[in-house]
Amino acid sequence: MAFGVLIIGDEILSGRRQDRHLAKAIELLARRGLQLSWARYCGDERPRLTAMLRESFASDDIVFSFGGIGATPDDHTRQCAAAALGVGIALHPDAEREIRERFGTELTAQRLKLGEFPVGSRIIPNPYNRVPGFACGRHHFLPGFPEMAWPMMEWVLDTWFAGLHHASAHAEQSILVFGAREGALIDFMEALEQRFGVTIFSLPSLGSATQRSFIELGAKGAPAEVARAMAAIQAEMTARGHEWQAAEDTRPAA
Repeated sequence: MAFGVLIIGDEILSGRRQDRHLAKAIELLARRGLQLSWARYCGDERPRLTAMLRESFASDDIVFSFGGIGATPDDHTRQCAAAALGVGIALHPDAEREIRERFGTELTAQRLKLGEFPVGSRIIPNPYNRVPGFACGRHHFLPGFPEMAWPMMEWVLDTWFAGLHHASAHAEQSILVFGAREGALIDFMEALEQRFGVTIFSLPSLGSATQRSFIELGAKGAPAEVARAMAAIQAEMTARGHEWQAAEDTRPAA
């Protein structure tokens, strides 16, 4: 089951805002033994966003979309999702109830528009201000505000996809290899993948005034096979006369 992330907004592409959703989505998935397969960015351009959503809806992926579900003129995600699905937009009765209870006598027609979603949507509760997001199939549309979006993503993962948590064991390990050339390791890396059925990766670093250049060489996949592949990597690097050390794992804890 693949997970994807869509991050929407001109402010991200122009640099007026820095994206924080990608790193957080990786963290929230990792806590549940899940992994992100892909991520895409898009501005508030209706034709491009509609095309991207149409392509995404055609997959079986579980997708979280951040941003563009407000009611201001530059928010187009709700309309583009409906266009991509070929359905209309209507005020969702559950969203209407939440919004009416939230705003009471301060309710306006503009605020009610926040509950207009593609026909057939389900709402995603918003613990911050009760203005919900929405889900269409396996796509989940959340606000751009982190304080709202992140608890909503957690709710979706823990309510609708709890059965996927830690469903398959996964490991990732690596070492830092000094004095090696990446090109000279390609045949060895390909042979390892064939032998152990894992993904072998290499991440070269050019180094700095205080750090030697190195290649981070590692494996990811089933834990037992990763352990065997890493033993083979370490033995081969030692045999080739390369100095190496364990790499510090900076990924979110699973």
